[in-house]
Amino acid sequence: MKFPKEVNSYCPSCKKHTKQKARIAAKGKSRTLAAGNLAHQRALTGHGGKRAGKVSVKKQGKQQKITLECSVCKKKHERVLHGGKTKKKVEFR
Repeated sequence: MKFPKEVNSYCPSCKKHTKQKARIAAKGKSRTLAAGNLAHQRALTGHGGKRAGKVSVKKQGKQQKITLECSVCKKKHERVLHGGKTKKKVEFR
């Protein structure tokens, strides 16, 4: 999906529409002791780990998240790019 590098959007800190720079949101660090992560590691080791015969199907795309930076106050906020379909990647033009 193509998205402009600069967009006129609402800034929640300025409380008005301003020009904002767009870039892809960075993924944060994963928590090693999170409950879901521990359960997943436990399932992969020991008894009854990976199930035989089950084929995992990957998604063809996902809803992309971008970071918008206000040109006036330099604050950043995130926006999820909604749409009818999921996207494989975001391309800035």
